Amino acid sequence: MIDEKKMAVIFKAFCDENRIRILKMLATGEKCGCKLLEEINVTQPTLSHHMKILCDSGVVTGRKEGKWTHYSISPQGARMAVQCLQELTCISGSNENMPCCEK
Repeated sequence: MIDEKKMAVIFKAFCDENRIRILKMLATGEKCGCKLLEEINVTQPTLSHHMKILCDSGVVTGRKEGKWTHYSISPQGARMAVQCLQELTCISGSNENMPCCEK
């Protein structure tokens, strides 16, 4: 069971167009920050902000190489995001026949 705070951090990573673009780019493999910067057409501080949110969620990991960081999707973080969505959208039948309020 994933706690609500961690769920919010994960979903925050997915709630921005630029972060979605970044994730789509990373789906094809590891990318250097310089490549991401060229492709999504934002400033370096803006890219850093987006990458911090993605890394904080655990869905993306970064490794330093010289002055650049290379980013990739974390298989463990991706599994956690899938689990999070499943937990929130799984419908249980336990309250199926229960009235919504007492009369």
